[in-house]
Amino acid sequence: MTELSLPAKTYLLACDVGAAKLRDRARVGLLIRGAALTDLVLRGRVTDANGRVAVSGAGPTGDLVLDELLAEIGRESPRKWKGWVRKDARGTLEALESQLDTAGVIDLKTARILGLFPSRRPVVRDPAVVERVRASVDQALRGPAPASDVDTVDAALTALVAAVELRGVVSGRDRRRHRDRIEELGERGGDAVPALRKLFRELRAVRASAASSSGGS
Repeated sequence: MTELSLPAKTYLLACDVGAAKLRDRARVGLLIRGAALTDLVLRGRVTDANGRVAVSGAGPTGDLVLDELLAEIGRESPRKWKGWVRKDARGTLEALESQLDTAGVIDLKTARILGLFPSRRPVVRDPAVVERVRASVDQALRGPAPASDVDTVDAALTALVAAVELRGVVSGRDRRRHRDRIEELGERGGDAVPALRKLFRELRAVRASAASSSGGS
């Protein structure tokens, strides 16, 4: 893997390098799915057609995870962006992990807890790669350059991790302080970014309601 895809970069940012784990696989799955759709937008391979995702262009992207998603979009009935972000997010996450493991970016440790529950632990082989990706987000969010001058991939990456409030990368304080800049960066990433943001807000509300009900009972 000579160049990391947008989903790969978001995955590495979500890794707890020291503990060799993902803090929240459900959240990361949605992030990866949104990043894959955004990557296809930036490559000109999908576009918006009346609020739904449509394939544009022809031929493979050269990335197996992206090509699988592209083929899936092409053979199924049209869906809205939020629907594609949600659909099979776990499958896309696991496919990306296998790809990164094969490429030598991570060493994926798989096991079963108590012999029943599957466990997947990513060991990042070169933590410096994560630091470089993190630095690109930091520069995009806090750097002196106008949002319009930020590299398109870095702009999309920053907007994506902000959309899911990825801990340790973009804090709640960062989101409030740089709200307008995050919006500007997100506008360059296509419709998957606001769809991911909306979906995450809905899921957060559901979790909060469930926690409140549990506490009340």
